Amino acid sequence: MATFQTLAYLVASVLFILALRGLSHPETSRQGNQFGMVGMAIAIVATLLTPGMHGWGIVLILAGLAIGGSAGAVLASRIQMTALPQLVAAFHSLVGMAAVFVAAAAFYSPQSFGIGTPGHTHRAPPVEISVGLAIGAITFSGSVIAFLKLDGRMSGAPIIFKGQHMLNAALGALLVLLVIAFVATGSAWLFWLIAILSFALGFLLIVPIGGADMPVVVSMLNSYSGWAAAGIGFTIGNLLLIVTGSLVGASGAILSYIMCKGMNRSIINVLLGGFGTDGGAAAAGPGAADRAPVKAGSPEDAAFIMKNAQKIIVVPGYGMAVAQAQQVLREMADLLKKEGAEVSYAIHPVAGRMPGHMNVLLAEANVPYDEVKELEEINPEFADADVAYVIGANDVTNPAAKTDKSSAIYGMPILDVERAKTVFFVKRGMASGYAGVDNELFFRPNTMMLFGDAKKVTQEIVQSLQR
Repeated sequence: MATFQTLAYLVASVLFILALRGLSHPETSRQGNQFGMVGMAIAIVATLLTPGMHGWGIVLILAGLAIGGSAGAVLASRIQMTALPQLVAAFHSLVGMAAVFVAAAAFYSPQSFGIGTPGHTHRAPPVEISVGLAIGAITFSGSVIAFLKLDGRMSGAPIIFKGQHMLNAALGALLVLLVIAFVATGSAWLFWLIAILSFALGFLLIVPIGGADMPVVVSMLNSYSGWAAAGIGFTIGNLLLIVTGSLVGASGAILSYIMCKGMNRSIINVLLGGFGTDGGAAAAGPGAADRAPVKAGSPEDAAFIMKNAQKIIVVPGYGMAVAQAQQVLREMADLLKKEGAEVSYAIHPVAGRMPGHMNVLLAEANVPYDEVKELEEINPEFADADVAYVIGANDVTNPAAKTDKSSAIYGMPILDVERAKTVFFVKRGMASGYAGVDNELFFRPNTMMLFGDAKKVTQEIVQSLQR
């Protein structure tokens, strides 16, 4: 039976790897999800067939699956695509808390996991228990703060106080000492002290991180949850938890690095709550008063110009997500294609509030996959575009990233929107983006601002195209 379980876990692990590979592209994402679900089903069955599993234990597992599955099904049916980032953050918090609970179970009932008896565990498990506990607790509290910021229940601005970094460093050092002491003594009060300190540290690490870095934070918390699961897998001797936790941890860390590179951010600064920064103040460059006034247009003007355009590139951003404008955007694109225009979509790696946010929203609107292009592929095409339609994107289109060395976003790869013959920028007002930097694109002679709600403005363009 043990051999069967090992083989089943191996098959499940391979399926999880295939799931990750599938989720790397919209065209294969559905198949990737299917691989993941089949792998999880195999893992559950193999766990239920574990030697020594008694009837009451099976009942508890099935009850947990029923409760969790029902809650997940309800959330999946009700959640808006725009709320996916905060949903992911909330789920990460649950993974972290699960790691805390498993660590507590392994500490108080080690005989259930075959690692010893209360107060007499093998030498290795105390290390694994304490590390899994610490990472899980940090993941939980950090994810809760990320959820509150993403959901608008807490200000997205960095919360900074004097001596913050020194406090975090001191708590981190104290946490290491507590883990060492716990491994040496196995004391219960040290166990809970580690938990409380880790909860506090997770909170303190995330509150100083501003909204601009939230996509990276979500990705890093995903990585943390994976390492927490892997640590607990070592504790209870579960091969599948070790493999899948490591997969999630490694992929999350790699993705975070890629995103930091795409945002011109230091991953160390983000991980340490902005350590070494100036508190998040962004250089705004020359004031708006020193620039030429912006040109404001109407949806009718935009419709007329786009109706006569041959090549149009749409640049979606978080503003589109907030307004839930993806469906009407697809309708506008269909009308333009009937007029003979070539329409494509430009996706920046960090557009929105989580990796792939824009891709998911466009897929929801049934936008053809071959029309959605990443930064490296689409940038050379802007010079040939008659129109660039920017709907809710800001920092990722700001030419200051290439022209202003004093800017907080200098060096960040951006979409070369300013190279298009005409740029329509849909925005509620002149406010800067998350980075706090004025967008030079607003003041370019080829830019026309379309002020208003992204969905309403696009709907008015559609109405004008239909006349």
